[in-house]
Amino acid sequence: MSQRANAIAVVCFTAFLLLSACSGLSVPRESASSAGAETAAATPPTDLSDEIVKAADAEYLLLTKIYARSSPSVVNIEATNGDERRRGSGFVYDRQGHIITNAHLVKDADSIVVTLRNTFVLDADLLGLDSFSDLAVLKISTGEERLSPLRIGESATVKVGQRAISIGNPFGLKASMTTGIVSGLGRTLPSAELIDAGLAAGFDNPSIIQIDAAIHPGNSGGPLLDSAGLVIGITTAMQSDSGQFQGIGFAVPADTMRRVIPDLIADGRVEYAWMGISVMPEDGGYGVAGLSEALDLPVERGVLLRGVSEGSPAHLAGLRGGDTLVDVRGKRVCVGGDLIVAINGVYFDDLDALITYLVQNTHPGDEVELVVIRNRQAVDISLKLQRRPEGDRPTIDCDTTP
Repeated sequence: MSQRANAIAVVCFTAFLLLSACSGLSVPRESASSAGAETAAATPPTDLSDEIVKAADAEYLLLTKIYARSSPSVVNIEATNGDERRRGSGFVYDRQGHIITNAHLVKDADSIVVTLRNTFVLDADLLGLDSFSDLAVLKISTGEERLSPLRIGESATVKVGQRAISIGNPFGLKASMTTGIVSGLGRTLPSAELIDAGLAAGFDNPSIIQIDAAIHPGNSGGPLLDSAGLVIGITTAMQSDSGQFQGIGFAVPADTMRRVIPDLIADGRVEYAWMGISVMPEDGGYGVAGLSEALDLPVERGVLLRGVSEGSPAHLAGLRGGDTLVDVRGKRVCVGGDLIVAINGVYFDDLDALITYLVQNTHPGDEVELVVIRNRQAVDISLKLQRRPEGDRPTIDCDTTP
């Protein structure tokens, strides 16, 4: 190579190093990348302080503590009727050995076995059950040291959106917890019709709590808890379009338990107060709120009577059913009857609220004071409640009024 060529090569190489380009070539970046990687590796990751971890785990710590405190009170129940075997859950009610569960789980059982949290197995006696509320009370005999009762809360204060914690024995697996929220209130279930077809129809189980916590076979009868670990309901049923145990969960409210359980323990049965009224089905906008504008009603809440049963408290007190059929949004509606808006000073929105008040706060023989809207005027009417009848009674309404 000539001296001139060597000089050009030196100049080009120097420019290559300083400017990172010569004849369109790029400088390799391996050395720069390696340096950056070594720097990143040398830098520690963002520190997760104890405060951050504790704040993130606070909710789970709450659930852990509720489980630790409540799960020893949850029992496994196995009820046998011939070749049929039903498994479910229950919980300790008091230190006298009373266990609360669902009526549909233990109805007609030949034998009932209760397994406590520590796998201690005992035979149980059925003290009483109530198909209308789907509640039952069992009795086991054991030392008080084995029994850890749960505390019963007040379901009247439950709100949609609050935490719902279910503990039960799904598929026979002991003391499993699922969590979710209260997704609905004021539902009704035809519990009696599903459990005992021989009972009078039309008496729904009111004020049911709807939850989205996962419920599976074996959960029935277990407690539904709030964030304080108080029982706000007892898991009782599932509704699913697929027929599988996925979808909507339901629980009988604690306030119904407060009314029913003492009677089952004392007498083995429950007697409910009865007014003897019938109303239009309220779903689909045919309650008072849905009919208010179409019928020019003076109020937007309460219960519009379609009819009264012959010889019932409502009939004896002079309450009036409807006498005229009119068409409202393509459906025949019986109008002209009394509109009940309050009982004992408690105003209510719909039939579920009225039934809830009767179930949770009254007994047969009680006298109640009603506020009734008749001919657009408020009227006070006294009514003496009776015991629910064994069968149906003739109803005076649009179909029977001359």
